[in-house]
Amino acid sequence: MKDPNCSYCARGELVDAFAIPICELNVSTLYLFREQSHPGRCVVAYKDHISEIINLTKEERDAFFDDVEKAAKAIHAAFHPDKLNYGAYGDTGCHLHFHLVPKYKDGDEWGGTFQMNPGKTLLTEAEYAERIEKIKACL
Repeated sequence: MKDPNCSYCARGELVDAFAIPICELNVSTLYLFREQSHPGRCVVAYKDHISEIINLTKEERDAFFDDVEKAAKAIHAAFHPDKLNYGAYGDTGCHLHFHLVPKYKDGDEWGGTFQMNPGKTLLTEAEYAERIEKIKACL
């Protein structure tokens, strides 16, 4: 099931405004978040338009968390954060997704909650491509 008004379902320009597709995982898509104040920040979005985790079967939920785990391991291997924060929001975009936010002791917001989109660190297309390749190499 897809929702044409949802950025994760419609893809294209809607999702391109804030994320770049990295690859398809088993039941989700892995994206690099454009705002890179936290180097390696990604989003794992479920393949179907599901709002709540409670709407998944146990098997679907397990498969989704396997994808989240796979992405988290790749981020750890590629960027060596001191901690990875996980954020599941969706007040305005009701599509099941997790933000995977690497946190660094000497970086922004250590010891606090990460900002959704601080707008401080945008990269060149070449820099985005480099980060994507680092993640892909570790998947």
